[in-house]
Amino acid sequence: MDWQLLGLSFITVFLAEIGDKSQLAAIALGGSSKSPRAVFFGSITALILASFIGVIVGGGVAQFLPEKVLKSIAAIGFAAMAIKLLWPGGDED
Repeated sequence: MDWQLLGLSFITVFLAEIGDKSQLAAIALGGSSKSPRAVFFGSITALILASFIGVIVGGGVAQFLPEKVLKSIAAIGFAAMAIKLLWPGGDED
């Protein structure tokens, strides 16, 4: 196992999820629920499944596209989302 990659993946996802909409939803559900344990297990299962799908899709796409192209596509996608969020009226759809 590549422990450095494991640690980097953990830190990246952990930091990306702090303050994310999914975490805020979990906070709201946990605070208004009589079973915060069920909210925890539901949230953790959803994150694991979403990450699993991302890894599988990423691995499949990596078979066809070089790493540099994948990183470029991801960078362009993130930049496009940032511009949409920062553009005046960008949150109105």
